[in-house]
Amino acid sequence: MKCHLSRIMGEKRLKIADVARDTAINRGTITRLYNETATRVELDVIEALCLYLNVEIGELFEVSQNKSQDNL
Repeated sequence: MKCHLSRIMGEKRLKIADVARDTAINRGTITRLYNETATRVELDVIEALCLYLNVEIGELFEVSQNKSQDNL
């Protein structure tokens, strides 16, 4: 799974601290998503990010075929 949060935030010139403050999402959660080190994310976090960034889920996350094939 690939997370495009860093690219989207860069395009919108947003900082992690700004997103955390404006969405009330834990800064550590945003940092893990930003650095693509998160192993799980709550649905309410995904919803809040999509609404805040004005993006669809498919714009925020992308399924990588290679990675999922390795785990089967």
